[in-house]
This record gives sequence, C-alpha cells and structure tokens, in this order.
Amino acid sequence: MPWFVWLLAAAALGVAEFLTLTLVLGLLAAAALVAAVVSGVGIGLLGQLVAFGVAAAAGLLLVRPVALRQMAQAPLSRDGSDALIGRRAEVTEEVTATHGLIKVSGEEWSARALDESLVIPVGALVDVMEIEGATAVVYPRELLP
Repeated sequence: MPWFVWLLAAAALGVAEFLTLTLVLGLLAAAALVAAVVSGVGIGLLGQLVAFGVAAAAGLLLVRPVALRQMAQAPLSRDGSDALIGRRAEVTEEVTATHGLIKVSGEEWSARALDESLVIPVGALVDVMEIEGATAVVYPRELLP
C-alpha cells in the first residue's frame, strides 16, 4: 500500500479522535503513521500491516492505560479563584451575611460570612471557605467575642 494512503488514514483517524476524545482512534492514527514510515522505506504490505498491528497494540495496551490514569488524577495545584480557598485573609471592612471586604493574597475581595449570624470586625483574621462568583465566603479563625 502506498505511504500516502497510510497518511490519509492517519489524518482521518486523527480527526475522528478529535471529535470523539476516546484516546483509541488517536493511537490508531499514530500506528498508521508508523505504517506510513514503513511503507516509505519500501517494505511490503505484510510488513506494513505487521508494523501497524504492533504499534496499535503497543499504544492500546501500554500507552492508553497510563494516559487514562494520568487524566483521572486531580491537578496538583489549584489556579484562579480556587487557589484562594483555604487561605488566611484579613478583614478590611466589617463582614456580615451580605457584605464586607477582605484582603487575601494582596488583593481586596468582597466577602460575606459563612455563618449568617456572625458579624466579623475589621482586623479579624478569617479563612476563605469558598468562592461564589466574585465574593469570598469566610469564617473567622478565632471565636469572636
């Protein structure tokens, strides 16, 4: 089989992988590229099919399980506003159940108290419990008087 037929097959499989995201068709596309190289070197159809089969089996049996395991793991670091959860902040404007301001990581954030009955005074240290839009939901580090 001519090498360009293998390249067309690899391209078609690559597009199909892009649309399905199964991690199977992409590995078959890589195997088709291996077969294209083998064809380009001048090895016959039987060698091309063996190369395709070996590359496909190696990809599906060795690479895919490792890749799926890596994709299933949670990221090691949080980014964006998620990185603020669990951080310590200082109250710069009294925080109640509906409004307030805190300073966390050098930035001012609007805030509200997690416990709606609390009023957290200026200067108190709080923990950021969650982020709701552009508002930090906080809880005091120490019991308030």
